[in-house]
Amino acid sequence: MDLLLTGGTGFFGKALLRHWQAVEGAGVAPPHVTVLSRNPPAFLRQHPEFAALPWLRFHAGDILAPASLPTGAAFTHILHAAADSTLGPQLTPLQRYTQIVDGTRHLLGYAVAQRIPRFLLVSSGGAYGPQPHDMARIPEDYHGMPDPLDAHSAYSVAKRCAEHLCALYAQQHGVETVIARGFAFVGRDLPLNAHFAIGNFIRDALAGGPITVQGDGTPLRSYMDQRDLARWLEALLQHGRAGQAYNVGSDEAIDIAALARRVRDLLAPGQPVRITATAPAQGQRQRYVPSIAKARAELGLELRHTLDDAVREVARHAGAVR
Repeated sequence: MDLLLTGGTGFFGKALLRHWQAVEGAGVAPPHVTVLSRNPPAFLRQHPEFAALPWLRFHAGDILAPASLPTGAAFTHILHAAADSTLGPQLTPLQRYTQIVDGTRHLLGYAVAQRIPRFLLVSSGGAYGPQPHDMARIPEDYHGMPDPLDAHSAYSVAKRCAEHLCALYAQQHGVETVIARGFAFVGRDLPLNAHFAIGNFIRDALAGGPITVQGDGTPLRSYMDQRDLARWLEALLQHGRAGQAYNVGSDEAIDIAALARRVRDLLAPGQPVRITATAPAQGQRQRYVPSIAKARAELGLELRHTLDDAVREVARHAGAVR
């Protein structure tokens, strides 16, 4: 496999690169990977462990500038994971929409021009819109959608549009497109000072507490370890059925308050958990939990790492082994 990876310097990309490092360490040859990055030198200064790997190269370019994409390469696969999920809150809704939709269109056009047969789009569970309160786990054949008239839905609507572009390019040009709908993740490369609740809880715990929940603690989430994420993405890239979407995440639900207490018990026993808001008296809890039955049944994929494993792994790499 000769792979062009976009988003290779973000959370998903680093999860994949670490996965292939581990594969190489186990004596299995990784794919040949080219990472598209707006600033490869800056990334390698921050992550020198990815320099001078024989199977990995970097190409300076931008998904919004088609002329900057590599020429003369012979890629067999594209894994398109580029989207500023960490920096997303700093972008306007229009900027987020443009980056996702135009970037996907450019990469699909590139796949056609370069005759690259396989294309994996990293989408989001947000493409389903709000999960019904009586649906424990959201399946791929649920056809809800985010509100297109709400500017705050730009990320989710854009992911939905990007998925439709994949269907259009498959129909028009025969590109084998597969969709990975990602949910929530945790691992050593998750930022601890961004807008990710579990990262903030780990940060608070490593600082000695208290662990602060910004909200009422009732929303339900689930978390996949980044090592499982990387394995699943590689499997979908190679073996996912063309024209199909697969949920990628954990199906083990936990509410945010319980998550904070779980992190506290693992990393800072005895410290308080502070919940900043009171749950509405008659409110229904928000859910964001996938069904992963399809990936299990079709591709034999399973979760190898528990939530506790993942939290300890983050702490270990943050310099606080517990």
